[in-house]
Amino acid sequence: MKVLITGASGHLGRAVAGLLLERLAPADVVLGTRSPDALADFMARGAEVRELDLDRPETLPGAFLGVDRVLLISTDALGRRGVQHQAAIDAATRAGATFIAYTSFPVLGSGDVISADHAATEQSLKDGPLEWCILRNFPYAEGETRALAEAVARGELVSNTGAGRTAFVSRADCAAVAAAVLTTSGHAGQVYDVTGPAALDAQDRARLFSEVSSRSVPVRHVDDETLARELAAAGGAPFPVALAMVSGIGGATREGAFATVSGVVSRLTGREATPLRTVLVSAQAAG
Repeated sequence: MKVLITGASGHLGRAVAGLLLERLAPADVVLGTRSPDALADFMARGAEVRELDLDRPETLPGAFLGVDRVLLISTDALGRRGVQHQAAIDAATRAGATFIAYTSFPVLGSGDVISADHAATEQSLKDGPLEWCILRNFPYAEGETRALAEAVARGELVSNTGAGRTAFVSRADCAAVAAAVLTTSGHAGQVYDVTGPAALDAQDRARLFSEVSSRSVPVRHVDDETLARELAAAGGAPFPVALAMVSGIGGATREGAFATVSGVVSRLTGREATPLRTVLVSAQAAG
C-alpha cells in the first residue's frame, strides 16, 4: 500500500509523514511537494519524495503514479484552491488510487470565502468514483500562540466572537488522526470533526492567556467592522479583505460552528486530545 501526502513539506504534512514512517515501510511513503529539497531529511529515512505542484499539471502524473491512498492537504490559495484540489482528485483517479482523505474545515455557510473551496472539494469527493474520508480540522491551537502574544502586547484580547466557543485542536492531533485514517480501515464515507477536548469562549481564552503569560489580559468585545478596521489600521489586510475574514470566522463562531467537541481524536488515536493550555505552555517554553 503506497500512501501519498500532498503538500508534504508543510507543518501538517511533515507531522503526518513522520507518523507514517513509524507504521509503514519507508518505500510505501510518498511525499509530494513543490520543494523536494525541503524534505531531504525524510528522503534520508527512506521515504520517496516527488515533485508535486497543483498549479503545474505536468507534475501530477508522476507524483501520483502507483499510489493507492492519498492525503490531500488543503492549500492556502484562498479562492483558487478548489481548482487545485480538483486537479489532485482527477490525478489520483487517473493514477488508479482507491482512497482520498481530505483535510477540510467546518463549513461556515453558503458564500463564505473561507469555507467555499472546502465545500466544493467535499462535494467533488462525494460525487466522484473514489472512496473518501473528510477530516474537518477545527481551528489550530497553534494559531492561538500568536493571539496570545498580540493580546499580551496590546494589554487586552480584542474579540468579535461574542459568547461563541471554539474547540481548538493541536496540529499534532490532526496529524495523528490523518495517519490513523490512512493506515486503518473503516473510514470510507466518513466525515470527521477533528476537535480539541474543550470548547472555549473569549473569556476562557483571556483567562488562559493571563495564566500562561502571568499578565492581566481582559477581553474587549467588538463588532466585525471595528475589528476589521483595527486590523487594517495596524498594517494588516485592506479593510474589505479583513472584514470578509473576520466576519466569516467571527460570525461562524457566534453561531456555534466551532463549538463541537467530537471525541474523534481519542477514538481514532487511543489518546486524549491535547488541551490548548498545553500547546500555549509548550510554545512559551520553546521561546
